[in-house]
Amino acid sequence: MTEATEAAVPTGRERVAADARARGLDVEFVEHGPAGSLEGAAAALGVEPSSVVKTLVVKHKDGSFLFALVPGDRQISWPKLRALIGVNKLSMPDQHTAFDATGYERGTITPLGSSTPWPVYADERVAGKRVSLGAGEHGVTIFVDADALTESFGAVVADVTEPIADPR
Repeated sequence: MTEATEAAVPTGRERVAADARARGLDVEFVEHGPAGSLEGAAAALGVEPSSVVKTLVVKHKDGSFLFALVPGDRQISWPKLRALIGVNKLSMPDQHTAFDATGYERGTITPLGSSTPWPVYADERVAGKRVSLGAGEHGVTIFVDADALTESFGAVVADVTEPIADPR
């Protein structure tokens, strides 16, 4: 690859910004250091853990994917998500498959600027909040109005999560 070609390839952050602009979304990029936990990340960003939204890539058995927007303090409820979609099997792909499906590494994934525009399913608990989520690059997050984000994707907003099980 030549230097000119390398310069022409947009960064994850640039892809997110361009898609947000195209959707009329107001996003704020915030750079941050590594966080050892959800609580640490939330504290560093000055938000509650529930406002740190994980964008999870979910694989259908037919090989297609979807994005699940999950509050940081919750996890996907597989029975709820399967029932909503009307399928009996969904899974989490490995990191390489998730990258191939989105163009983003784990920890940076967002539906904004994804290399393929997969359907978006958002847990109803993100509604009405300003949330942070992946920005396409490590060490960067975006803040965005969750309602505007889900509306811009025509997302299905429903109860698709459950509390994180106590590991004890």
